[in-house]
Amino acid sequence: MIRSFVIVAAVLATLSAGPARAQASPTGPSPTFDAVRARGQLVCGTAATLPGFATVDSRGGWTGLYVDVCRTIAAAMFGDASRVRYVPTTLQNRLPMLQSGEIDVLASNTTWTLAREASLGLQFTGVTFYDGQGFLVRRSLGVTSARQLDGATVCVQPGSTTELNLADYFRRNSMRLTPLVIETVEEVRNAVLTGRCDAYTIGTAALTAFRAGLGAQAGDFVLLPEIISKEPLGPVVRKGDQRWFDLVRWAGYAPLLAEEFGITSANLEARMSDPDPEVQRFLGRTGGFGTMLGVRDDWAAQIVRQVGNAAEQWDRNVAPLGLQRGANRLWTEGGLQYPPPAR
Repeated sequence: MIRSFVIVAAVLATLSAGPARAQASPTGPSPTFDAVRARGQLVCGTAATLPGFATVDSRGGWTGLYVDVCRTIAAAMFGDASRVRYVPTTLQNRLPMLQSGEIDVLASNTTWTLAREASLGLQFTGVTFYDGQGFLVRRSLGVTSARQLDGATVCVQPGSTTELNLADYFRRNSMRLTPLVIETVEEVRNAVLTGRCDAYTIGTAALTAFRAGLGAQAGDFVLLPEIISKEPLGPVVRKGDQRWFDLVRWAGYAPLLAEEFGITSANLEARMSDPDPEVQRFLGRTGGFGTMLGVRDDWAAQIVRQVGNAAEQWDRNVAPLGLQRGANRLWTEGGLQYPPPAR
């Protein structure tokens, strides 16, 4: 009986170890992953008119929090954060462009919803930014609450979750609404500045970026205190390519883990010899996690070295807008960002 028990235990141990060995050396076709690697460049779709999140300057240089998402993926894949071709997207074309394969990943102001995952063949890899829909109004109107917008004309863009949230909020509160649906940010800006609409609604991050883009007139507008929806915004990929999904997901977690470990672009080299086993695994000194993902074992170190940890990215891109980090802080600081362990 003892001998039989030992044999059974050995068989079970072998079976349980099998998947781990298979994962350590990923094989088989992975359409997007293989295409990106063969091309030597990531094609990343993102907005181009959101200061602090995604903008392009007159020389073609891209900056912003969502742009850094693209850069982290490239750093993980190639060890070079610059190997990205950015494709400007709009609210109307962003998801079709991803579905058709025009872009490898969408990193923009896109809300994670059930319908988008269940019916469009797409999958969100995580949350870059926890947001909520709000309202921007002209200060001179004297409006201090969204409940005072009964009968208002509200500017809203099509092709987003914003329209439904707006209608739901006004219906729920028995308020009259005149929506003014406008497609582009430029047209919205003109409508807001000329008084064609009493308020503009979208996620508060986009509203903050929009107000910053008004330049000298930014002080004439205020954000109302109400948040009327949940808007978890994150990268999106096509379903059916697990290796690509894994890489994009963990490239998103790496800056958060680095912040959790206290690793920054400035102290990275010193931390390479840190005896903490978790840090050693994260930085690729042990564990072979890069091999599991199909990239170099120092993939996370490359992200921190070239793009920075989550706090560095926030301070560089979003803090100048005056937007508080709030729910986007680490879980250890009362926020919602809770990266799974790298082990």
